[in-house]
Parts: sequence; structure tokens; C-alpha cells
Amino acid sequence: MDPLAPLLELSEVADALENARANVDRMLWHEALRGGDELVAAEVALHSASATLALDGYDCDVERLRERDFDDPAVSGVLRVIEALPGLAPMWPVSPRYVLAKLHTLATKELPDAGVDFEPGRIEVDDKGMNRINALCALVTNPTKEIPAAMAAAVVHGELLAVRPFPVANNVVARAASRLALASKGLDPKLLITVDAGHLERAPEYVGAQRAWATGTPDGVRSWLKHYGKALTAGAAETLQICTELMKDAG
Repeated sequence: MDPLAPLLELSEVADALENARANVDRMLWHEALRGGDELVAAEVALHSASATLALDGYDCDVERLRERDFDDPAVSGVLRVIEALPGLAPMWPVSPRYVLAKLHTLATKELPDAGVDFEPGRIEVDDKGMNRINALCALVTNPTKEIPAAMAAAVVHGELLAVRPFPVANNVVARAASRLALASKGLDPKLLITVDAGHLERAPEYVGAQRAWATGTPDGVRSWLKHYGKALTAGAAETLQICTELMKDAG
């Protein structure tokens, strides 16, 4: 049995994740994706970058990102991370530790004055934290079909937020890694779900649920997994809106 399988027995978790999967499936049938998804993927990348920046307190909307109208190295780092995801997706299930290091390096290589002594790409945790990172990487490299992609991604995201392997840009890495988990498990192979926008739409819940996950209690874990399902649903809705707008512009 998959070690995560008992989590599906927590109240409302299976329903929340299944509802998210159904909404993602409906999104993927949108007419805008039938003739090619390059334009949608590019727009989703911009919306995702803007959302993850907003979750960390940066105000940089989609149009500013599109025009490269910024000079903040943190913004540049997030864009590098988002743009690297398609190339890193095949590596995630094989070498998650390498991918985490790469994501962190991309996010922080222009942050020499971050106010924290850190080495880009280096995991800095105590023995207990390293044990959790090792366990997480083992779950990624030894997946089973018992666990839905949404749960696998939620666990990746929650654990990286709780353990905080990186002292700078950890949240950016956690959100990016969860998207890679969705891609590698087949729910979002082309990175079309604007899931970070879903987290932003439910920002107070996102913050509260990640704190709840960190407690390790059944109620805390349930709170985070339910939030993740809702964020996926909201992210799929955001992508549908992007598809609609692109078709309107094309028409």
C-alpha cells in the first residue's frame, strides 16, 4: 500500500481531489486547446508568475511581466523558474533533489544581498528536516498508481513549505515543485493549470491550511489537502478564462 493512501480516508479529501480532477478534465477540452496550446501555455506562465509573486508580497501584474517592465531580481528569478518548468518536468520523478536545487538556483542567483547567508541550491535543514526531505524524494521516485496526482502534488507542496529546506525563496520553489508533480503524474503534463492563481484567490485559506499541515494532525492534513483541491479547481477556472480571452482576441 502507498504510504499516503490513508490520507484519502480523511473526511472530504477524496471528494475535493476528485472534484478538482473533473474540473481539470473539463478545462482540457476547451476549444482554445484543440489547435495547439502554445499560446495558452505562455499566458498561463505569465499568470502563474504574477500569482506566485503576489503570494510572496510582490506587486507585478501580468502586463508588466509581459513587457518586462521590472528591475527587481526576485521577479526575474520567479520568471526564470516558471520558464524552466517544461524542461525540468521529465527530471522531477527521476531526480527531485537535483530539480529542487536547480529551482532554487534559478530563483536566487541574482539575490546576493538578500540579508540571509545562503548558498543557491543548497538544502539547509537539521537532521529531522533532512529525514523528511529524504522521505519526500523517495515518494517522488517510487510512485504508485494508488495516489491521485493532486494528492502527490499537495504533499510535495505542503512538505516543502513545512520543512523549509531553503532559507530564501522557499515558497517559490515549493509552488514550482508541486506543479512539476502535477505534470509528472499526468494530471497537467503541459503545465496548463494556473494553480498558483488558485492559491492566490484563496490566499487566507492557503496560509492557514499550510500552517495546519505543518502540525501533522489529521485535521491539519485534511485542511491542506482540501485547500489544494479547491485551489486546483480555481486554477482550472483561471485557465478557462485565459482560453476565452485568447479566443476573443483572435476573433
